[in-house]
Amino acid sequence: MDGLANITGESGARCLRDALMVAAERLRAGGIDNPRLDAEVLLADCLNMSREQLVVAMDLPIVPAAARGFEVLLCRRLAREPVAYITGSQEFWSLDFIVTPEVLIPRPETERLVEVALLHTAQFSAATPLRILDLCSGSGVVAVSLARELPSAQICAADISPAALAIARRNAAAHQTAARMRFLSGDLFAALAPRPEAGFALIVSNPPYVRRAEIVSLAPEVSRWEPRAALDGGVDGLDFYRRIAAAAADYLAPQGALALEIGADAASEVSAICADTGRYRQIEVFQDYAGRDRVILAQLGTN
Repeated sequence: MDGLANITGESGARCLRDALMVAAERLRAGGIDNPRLDAEVLLADCLNMSREQLVVAMDLPIVPAAARGFEVLLCRRLAREPVAYITGSQEFWSLDFIVTPEVLIPRPETERLVEVALLHTAQFSAATPLRILDLCSGSGVVAVSLARELPSAQICAADISPAALAIARRNAAAHQTAARMRFLSGDLFAALAPRPEAGFALIVSNPPYVRRAEIVSLAPEVSRWEPRAALDGGVDGLDFYRRIAAAAADYLAPQGALALEIGADAASEVSAICADTGRYRQIEVFQDYAGRDRVILAQLGTN
């Protein structure tokens, strides 16, 4: 392989620093954002090191077997496969989560959804047994993060994809939260049939919200690799918000709330969808740390 010759050099093994430099330049030439970071992550993964360990080891030679493995990973990245799918993991909420092409890759912005959820649950007495439902749970990052932060909470993670739920179960097991979690397969609230007698203090969801026609214009890492069903929010991107907002109030406990991640341009529309149900007494919009609208919190009203 030409790339392999560049990594190892014509006269034998080269050091990790040189291999990394060459790889970053190839990624840059291939139109990859953050080429140096991606090269470091892939080389560290190839060598079974942390990035911190890689920095210390920069002057060590890269042996041919490692160079061959690194070349395979670089070729996958040059084909625009996301780094998280190549390494099989992604950090979220300062935890490492298993991800595969069956689930969306967790975004940092979604941590704001966890923060708003915790803000809502803080109003409940420590003696109150919290029940939380995560709809469209995917890899389970939101549900597992909440379970880690709320050690007395019982959390249901629901998703229409059995493959996604299998990943969520693995993540719960990895982070020692599985004993307090249930994993339910079905289309939104149908996963809960029959309806539970006790309501939820919080229903949280990061549903599909990309407008259908816009999916093909997304970055190749998203449009080619991430599961379309987890992206497609319908013609206007609002299908799931309509369905969730209309039904959620029937599943909430007194003082319960619905927390929804939204696209940055959808705050007014999703707020209106919640308001039009006539079931929520207070609807708030929260921004992420880039100043973009990111989360809707709709507090249950009294009939």
